Parts: sequence; structure tokens; C-alpha cells
Amino acid sequence: MAEENKGGIVETIKTVFWALVIAGVFRTFLFQPFWIPSGSMKDTLLIGDFLFVNKMAYGYSYASCPSLPFMGVDAKDLCGWADGDNTRLLGSEPKRGDVVVFRHPVHGSDFIKRLVGLPGDRIQMKGGLLHINGTAVKVQRDGSFEETAAPQGPQQLRPRCHNAPVGEGATCVKEKYIETLPGGVSHSILNISSQGSDNTPVYTVPAGHYFFMGDNRDNSSDSRVPNISGGVGFVPYENLIGRADRVMFSSAGRSMLFFWTWRGDRFFKAID
Repeated sequence: MAEENKGGIVETIKTVFWALVIAGVFRTFLFQPFWIPSGSMKDTLLIGDFLFVNKMAYGYSYASCPSLPFMGVDAKDLCGWADGDNTRLLGSEPKRGDVVVFRHPVHGSDFIKRLVGLPGDRIQMKGGLLHINGTAVKVQRDGSFEETAAPQGPQQLRPRCHNAPVGEGATCVKEKYIETLPGGVSHSILNISSQGSDNTPVYTVPAGHYFFMGDNRDNSSDSRVPNISGGVGFVPYENLIGRADRVMFSSAGRSMLFFWTWRGDRFFKAID
């Protein structure tokens, strides 16, 4: 009996070990889970959306290694040996308009934004309108985006509203537009107010780097602010983790376990 128990324990350990190996391979080389923590990509992505990032889309670099923040382990701790040359194994170029998860160039946190500027592009915001290589992109009014003025998600973030001030539980409104980028990708963007990030200098994207912006334009920390000043700045090619293609699951509550807060209309929703 003792030998049988010992054999059962050994088999259990083997099963757990191989399960962890398979999960590690899946997460490192194929898809990485990502939970949307903020409203910077509304209304394309909402707080509480859960998705898998396609790591095969752009090939592999040090950023493809998983980070384990609960253990204090970053991707550079595991794969730092592959960092520094701004290249990728089996690399493919991202396309303008892709929604991309990437490592912040300074502190290594995972960010998700839309790629609007390719290497060599001149990017500028003028009067809240995106200009690429001296030409304003096409935008068309598309009504409004409405949500409840209340704390959202695990961090209990409160939305900013175009119709502010808004009382607790009232309707928070943002202006909504459809923006069409060069190449034909169309997507939703939101406007809240006139602010400093609506007018910027001209940014020339360096070779091997990309320029990212959030779709919720007035509530996004992105490439419009240099990373040395707390923003994102230009993002190196090797920092790209993968492309976000589809929302798999979505919860409007503080936890995914609160089933009464699940957004059934967002399950398996394609990301435009």
C-alpha cells in the first residue's frame, strides 16, 4: 500500500510538472492572457475585458517571455540575454491600426494601445485631430459613448465625462468618432475635452520604433509623452509582445467571479 501511495504521489507530481511546462510553452510562444485594467482604449476595449494576445503575429524577442509580477520576476529577468539588438526571431512587421500589447520601454509594464505611427512617420496632434506625415486623418462623428458614472473594475476607476460634472450613477457621455487611418483601418475613438495632448509637436518616429495612442484619446498615457516624462514615447520593435485580435470574456464588476456583471455581448468579440 505504501508503494502504491508513493507511486500515486510521483504520478501526480509528474502530471503537475508537465501541465506547467505545457502552460509555460503556450504562454511564452503562442498566446498570453491580458486583462484590461484601465479605460485608455474605450470603447474598443472596456475595463474588465479579457483577451489572449497572439504572440506569433510579430515573432519573438525578450518581451515574449512571460513576466511574473506576483513573484517579482520580469521578462528581462528570464530573457534579458535576448534584449538590446531590437530584432526578433521569425519577426513580422506590425501594421498601422493593429491593437498591440507591448512592454513599456522604461519600467517594463505591459501596455495595450493602437499603432498609429510606423518608422519614419511624422506624427502630430492638432486641435485633437491626428495628423500623419502632414495630412489629417479622416474622422466622422458617430454619436456618443455612454456609461454609468461609477467606479469601474478592480481598481475602482471613475470615468471622465464630456458632460461633466456628473453625479454618481448618472450617465457619463463621451463624443464618439470613427477614425480612418492611412491604409484603410477604421476604428472608434472618443473625445472628452480640450487638453494639452490635443496639440503636440511633430514626432518623427525613429527606425525600428513605433508610435502608439489609446482610442480614448483624452484618457491615455501613450507615445505623445516621452517615456522619460512618464509617458510611453517611441516603442522599440523588440518590445512588442503581440497583437490583440478578439475579446474572449468580459466582466463589468470588481471580479470575474461576479457572474451577474458579465457582459455577454462581448464574449468572443472581434477587436477592430
